[in-house]
Amino acid sequence: MAATRSFSSPCKSPSGFAHLLKYPTLSSSSSSSTSLPLPKPSAVNALKKKTNNHQVRSEIRSYDNHHQNWTIEADPLRFIPTSSLASPSSVPMATSSSALESSVKNAKKVCLFYCAETKALAEGIAAHSDAIELRTITWRKFDDGFPNIFIPNAQGIRGQHVAFLASFNSPAVIFEQLSVIYALPKLFISSFTLVLPFFPTGTSERMEDEGDVATAFTLARALSNIPIPRGGPTSLVTFDIHALQERFYFGDNILPCFESGIPLLKNRLQQLPDSDNVSIAFPDDGAWKRFHKQLHHFPMIVCAKVREGDQRIVRIKEGDPSGRHVVIVDDLVQSGSTLIECQKVLAAHGAAKISAYVTHGIFPNRSWERFEHDNGGHPENGLSYFWITDSCPSTVQAVKQKAPFEVLSLAASIAATLQI
Repeated sequence: MAATRSFSSPCKSPSGFAHLLKYPTLSSSSSSSTSLPLPKPSAVNALKKKTNNHQVRSEIRSYDNHHQNWTIEADPLRFIPTSSLASPSSVPMATSSSALESSVKNAKKVCLFYCAETKALAEGIAAHSDAIELRTITWRKFDDGFPNIFIPNAQGIRGQHVAFLASFNSPAVIFEQLSVIYALPKLFISSFTLVLPFFPTGTSERMEDEGDVATAFTLARALSNIPIPRGGPTSLVTFDIHALQERFYFGDNILPCFESGIPLLKNRLQQLPDSDNVSIAFPDDGAWKRFHKQLHHFPMIVCAKVREGDQRIVRIKEGDPSGRHVVIVDDLVQSGSTLIECQKVLAAHGAAKISAYVTHGIFPNRSWERFEHDNGGHPENGLSYFWITDSCPSTVQAVKQKAPFEVLSLAASIAATLQI
């Protein structure tokens, strides 16, 4: 009795199937020309093929009376003759190349302006996308110290998507940058995006005593009054804002887009030789609330500040650092006192190594100098790594190539966000 064999393939064409089985092919014709892959028979007596909806059925009988039955799910209109393919990888390569060309063609062209402090970051952003074109601004001052600013080729950005990369690293530069931020949307542009990686007044977001001024609300109101360009409200991109409720400080004329630097940290942790021994520590409940959902797959340690007499000291609230590489995570650092206290208590409880990450390394008065390198795994002496992003450009210049500091750039994240 003749043996019968059947086969079903999810390939959309027999040609795709032909590359999975490296056998010679036998060509035939139907409603669409194709070629079917076959094992080597001693000879072929007959070939019958019929098309039913999206199925192609083939029956081949050899001289030795064996049957080979093939059932291939396919769309006949999309068959590609095997002879037209140079190699098994030619279809996916062509598809990938076509998709890439389409992606580049459809990418949103963006004119990116920047201030003096963010020049290096702007160049990094442009390096990640051919769709981003850097545009310069002439920053000058009058004799009395007030800004004298000029936007070259202002008519050339009409109808364009425009972005401005700002750095409010000190109150002295906010006014001149606000002047540009207010001017750009009035140049008949299609849309406007303000990229402010660090929202500097974020820690002053509420009143605790009568008379306190919540400057975060003040800055949010100033940004909410940016003139509306042709395409609608301005988009504001910022990273790891100190308090998420600050989104409600902004008016309807601006669309806040809150991004995070935590994905950069997660990628960096995967590159560590002891990546399987990492635990995440939070210096307080606020940091845990902000970041624990993004880092939930790591063992966690939560610290807390407690008062002993006139002092506030750090204690471990939950978790065990013993034998682990513990990474302290927070949104920003200023004087660094809390991080140093965390380091000491984690080392006292047996942490093998201690590192730290903050999105915004502010370090006023050169406070970064307080952080020492552990010199090869002595957590009581310092940190193995201190990761920051380039959201505060002046800090990046100060700590460049100084252990334990390492900068994780936001450039790729910003370039991707500009395409939204």
